[in-house]
Amino acid sequence: MGERALRAATTSVHRGLLLMSALLPALAAQPAAASTEVFRISQGDSVIGTPFYVKTSADQTLLDIGRHFGSGYDEMQQANPNVDMWVPGDGKDVLVPNFHVLPDAPREGLVMNLAEKRLYFYRSPTEVEVFSVGVGRDGWETPVGTYSIVEKIKDPTWTPPPSIRKEHAEKGDPLPDVVPAGPDNPLGAFAMRLSNPSYLIHGTNKPWGVGMPVSHGCTRMYPEDIAALFPQVEKGTPVRIVDQPYKVGWRGDELYLEVNLAQGESPRSAKQVIPATIANANGVVVDWNEVQRALQNNSGLPRLVGGREGGKSWHKLDNVF
Repeated sequence: MGERALRAATTSVHRGLLLMSALLPALAAQPAAASTEVFRISQGDSVIGTPFYVKTSADQTLLDIGRHFGSGYDEMQQANPNVDMWVPGDGKDVLVPNFHVLPDAPREGLVMNLAEKRLYFYRSPTEVEVFSVGVGRDGWETPVGTYSIVEKIKDPTWTPPPSIRKEHAEKGDPLPDVVPAGPDNPLGAFAMRLSNPSYLIHGTNKPWGVGMPVSHGCTRMYPEDIAALFPQVEKGTPVRIVDQPYKVGWRGDELYLEVNLAQGESPRSAKQVIPATIANANGVVVDWNEVQRALQNNSGLPRLVGGREGGKSWHKLDNVF
C-alpha cells in the first residue's frame, strides 16, 4: 500500500471524527435508542464502523452517552481513559467507539466475544448488527463454546438457582423462590435460552451493568437492544461464544489490530498478536511500532498497523488510536 493511499485512509477517519463531533452533540442528551444500525461487510473485509465524538452536557454521565449509542461501560471507559465516567463535565469531547474488527468466527447467527463484551448478530454473511453486553464475572464466567437458541420467552419469570440464592442469603439479601415478570425482574422483558440451559441472553433492570463482567454467567443487554434483537432471532439460531482479546482484520488494503485486555492483564508480544499467515505474506508490511502502541493503549478500537505494499513504499502514519 502506498503512502498516498494510507494517508487518505487515515484522513477519512479523522474527517469522520470531526464531522460527527460537529453534527451530533445534541443527540447524546436524548433518551436511549436501540443500536439497530446494520453494518454492511464488503467481501474480504472484517473492519466495520467509524468512531465519532460528541460533546457532553453538564447533566450527562459517560454511561448516558454510551447507552444512547449502544456502547457499554467498559468500552466507553477504554475509549476515553482521561474522562471521568460519572462527572465528565460540560462541553467535553467524548469518543463513541463505533468501530470494530469482527471476531474470527463464522459469520452466521450470534457471535459473542467475551473479551470485548460485544454480541454480533449476522443477519446475513454481509450484514451485521453489534450490541454491547454484560457477561459473567470472575467465578461465574460465561462459558466459551458453540450453542443454539432453544427457547424464546417474553415477560420471563426468574427462578433463582440454589447457588445464587445462597450467595444472596449470605449477604443478607434473601431472594424469593420466583421473581415475577415486571420492572423488578433481573431478566428484563425478553430472554433467549441457550442449548446450555443454565445460560440466557436477556434484558436487565440494571442497565449500568451492560458492557461489564457483572453477571452470574448470563448475557445482559440494554432493554431497548434486546427488544430490537428478540424478534429477529429464531429458535435454532447458532450462538458462538469466543474469547478473543486480539482481533486482526482488513479494510481494503489497510490492516488493523484491535486490543481488548482485561484490567491488569499483561499483553502478548507484538510478534505474537499478528498471525504469521499475515505478517509473512508477500506484499504485506506490518509496522511493529504501531502494533506495540495498540498493545500499550488497549483502547478497544482498531488501530491501523500495516497494509498491502502494492509495489510502493509503506510509511508509518499518525494514528488516532
